[in-house]
Amino acid sequence: MVFSSTPFIFLFLPIVLALYHIYFRGMRHAQNMLLLLASLLFYAWGEYPSEGWRFLPLCLMLGSIGMNYAFGLWVHRWKKLCRYLTTPIVTAVSCNLALLFIFKYLNFTVKSLNGLGLGLTVPGIELPVGISFFTFQALSYVLDVAMDKTEVQRSPLALGLYISFFPQLIAGPIVKYADVAYQIDNRKETWADFSAGCSRFLIGLGKKVLIANSVAKVADRVFAMDPGGISTPMAWLGALCYTFQIYYDFSGYSDMAIGLGKMFGFHFRENFDHPYAATSITNFWRRWHISLSSWFRDYVYIPLGGNRVKPLLHLRNLFVVWLLTGLWHGANWTFVVWGLCYFLLLTLEKYTRFSRRWITPLQRLYTLLCVNFLWVLFRSDTLEYAGQFILTMLGQNGIAQVESACVLWFRENLLILALALFFSFPLASRIREALEDFRPGGVDLPLLWDILYALALVGIGLLSCTYLVKETYNPFIYFRF
Repeated sequence: MVFSSTPFIFLFLPIVLALYHIYFRGMRHAQNMLLLLASLLFYAWGEYPSEGWRFLPLCLMLGSIGMNYAFGLWVHRWKKLCRYLTTPIVTAVSCNLALLFIFKYLNFTVKSLNGLGLGLTVPGIELPVGISFFTFQALSYVLDVAMDKTEVQRSPLALGLYISFFPQLIAGPIVKYADVAYQIDNRKETWADFSAGCSRFLIGLGKKVLIANSVAKVADRVFAMDPGGISTPMAWLGALCYTFQIYYDFSGYSDMAIGLGKMFGFHFRENFDHPYAATSITNFWRRWHISLSSWFRDYVYIPLGGNRVKPLLHLRNLFVVWLLTGLWHGANWTFVVWGLCYFLLLTLEKYTRFSRRWITPLQRLYTLLCVNFLWVLFRSDTLEYAGQFILTMLGQNGIAQVESACVLWFRENLLILALALFFSFPLASRIREALEDFRPGGVDLPLLWDILYALALVGIGLLSCTYLVKETYNPFIYFRF
């Protein structure tokens, strides 16, 4: 079950909200228990390939909760007895990564070894939804306790709620325990937060359903073709559509998660900040999937020494972070190369003055072109396919004649592409800021803006629900991560 589905919007969410805000109003322990049970039900309701597989991911989730609850107590106790925390920390990290390796990377490892002629049997293990997200959150709890960023959690139910909380369970943002530890028992629900949460949820729903799903149809069609049999314009159309799809799909889901959190009194940090308006690759990764970047910064990059080391060690730190970033996204060599390409680009920016003196529009164009080409690598199933597709984009492959389908698909999606481009930049918020104190002829433009904004949200909600009822096409990219 995903947020952009009719069972969630018309059944699951209304029931949980009603029970939380009406039946269990003012009873914090009961509310937390409700959210924990609802989160486990949400996860068990997931879309799995076979019935026999359905409850194994839930067992993994419960196992992760119990395991990391024990690790947290062990680390807390060890701090009182011993100065060094090497043993409990290494054990906790190893066990969590072993769980992630078995269910996400074992198949990939065996297939890669078979490429060397070993002839091993591929286990055929299916990937549990969201395992990368909840594993990193669980690790964040143990590491935060070890680094004295937070107190140990004595209640397994409270820790279970943190790890399994359904708004950010399967697609983030990755919430660090230190950021929400106080909110678990001491949060306050207000009408302002609830209404802001509803607004944020509708915005995210519109991003996902109206924009991401629309451009995804074109992207899927193009990437299903042989890159040697399409034209350069067709390749660019497919790449552009995927570039918008992955942004509006993931940022829309993050918006819905942040909005849902506010409905229950939780405040999560932002996960996106108009990344396609970035003026460099460094700036892009400060705006894209912020929670993942900050996780690797706090728990990998800084412990390794960050940039306060010699240049060679700094390069090693960057290499490790971006190798892990690529692997985190998927068990495929395309993700590894994708991560290492970002390592090379970031190294180029940090150790040269490349692009720094360019005017801002050129900096943004350079950044967007790099990101667009690398999304092709990210989207492709093999390195060979990605290479052929990029050659077609560069005019060194494919056919010379522009397909009629390319022209048709571009015309059909011109409005969606224009809206996707417009909302990729913070233009709407800047227009609203400019109108806040502008009252020509005594007309209260801020009030008028608020009314139009409310009507627009209602329209987005109605259009999105209409789409969901009529359409069966509702892909979600980050399910596989």
